Amino acid sequence: MLLVMTLVLGIAYPLAIVAAGQGFFENRANGSLVQAGGVTVGSALLGQTFDGPGWFHPRPGSYDPTASGPSNLGPTNPALGDAVRRRLNTLTTDEAPSGSVPVDAVTGSGSGLDPDISPAYARLQAPRVAAARGLDIADVISLIDAHTEGRTFGFLGEPRVNVLLLDLGLEGLASTS
Repeated sequence: MLLVMTLVLGIAYPLAIVAAGQGFFENRANGSLVQAGGVTVGSALLGQTFDGPGWFHPRPGSYDPTASGPSNLGPTNPALGDAVRRRLNTLTTDEAPSGSVPVDAVTGSGSGLDPDISPAYARLQAPRVAAARGLDIADVISLIDAHTEGRTFGFLGEPRVNVLLLDLGLEGLASTS
């Protein structure tokens, strides 16, 4: 019985699951890798850091896939409040002089690797990105709109923009301008 169960559960079942994943969900089973110019530039499932004024920035976080995880700071922890205030002050003076800042601009994600930002946060960054790249702000806003994904199944979650895909689109926009 041990030999039979080992063969069924230890070999046959895992091989069947791998075959089903490759057959029905090949892109997801292989990490949802994103290609640009024939080169793998990242995964659509993992957030990545983009530095510099000419790029859209992800949510605050380390974006180190080898050390993923949230800060574990609860809402009553003074360190979380201090970090959010520090981020808010930076954004308010740099990008949002009116003081209207989306929550994902100043808070990290639960996993520390969220690849998406809200359309509001992307629009907040649009003037900086357009100015740094010498692009028309209307073109950058149109790019954000084109990369905005709706709610999952029409009712789960919030609309979102994948930062990697948006920045790749930005590269395409810059090359056509």
